[in-house]
Amino acid sequence: MDFGSNIEALTSAFPRILDGILVTLYLTVGSAFFAFLLAVSLGLAAGAKNLILRGSSRVVIEFFRGTSLLVQLFWFFYVMPLFGYRLEPIVCGILALSLNYGAYGAEVVRGAIASVPRPQWEAATALNFSYWQRLRRVIFPQAWAEMIPPLTNLLIQLLKGTALASYILLHDLTFEIEQLRRTTGDTLFAFGVGLVLYFIVGYVLTLLMNALEVRAKSRLGTGPSMREIFGLAPVIDKPEEVKT
Repeated sequence: MDFGSNIEALTSAFPRILDGILVTLYLTVGSAFFAFLLAVSLGLAAGAKNLILRGSSRVVIEFFRGTSLLVQLFWFFYVMPLFGYRLEPIVCGILALSLNYGAYGAEVVRGAIASVPRPQWEAATALNFSYWQRLRRVIFPQAWAEMIPPLTNLLIQLLKGTALASYILLHDLTFEIEQLRRTTGDTLFAFGVGLVLYFIVGYVLTLLMNALEVRAKSRLGTGPSMREIFGLAPVIDKPEEVKT
């Protein structure tokens, strides 16, 4: 097909492509939410002093990091019904993505918390904070600023991992792009459109995560605030008056 016919086919398929983008976003946002909860839980457990708790978390982390995401998807969608548990495709997708990327995120959380200087723990202890108060008020805010860049990378990887959901009959963006390819017969055009759309979604997510990073560092006093970054004029410190 010529370029004009390709554009006409794209225009006709655009409502379905938008639906595919929505499915991809549902998978990405839903999986990212549960993956983050899992990452924090496993990351804290992996750094615990209790041997059983630490060992159990390591088993879970290594299992889901060491097995294929595609196999996990197939297991939840095709194998679980053999045991009498049939899950909706969107649930299977979110479950597999959450477990897989949550395991990777757990190492990010564990490393970020471990990187907080020991004197910070000691200072919080001196203030008579409980363990959870130390973690919530002193340690986690500092670790959070360090977590965001690697978590951003994992989020973009998760977005790209949602493309595997088309194998469990979900009509996501990858599925709709494949339908466009079959309609036009032009592989270059169809997957070129797919590349651009995935890039746009990924870039928007990256900007949102960058905003979170700026806010986190600003609250710690280690970076500019959002107002300073997006202000029309740079913030200039006023010189101190010289007393005579």
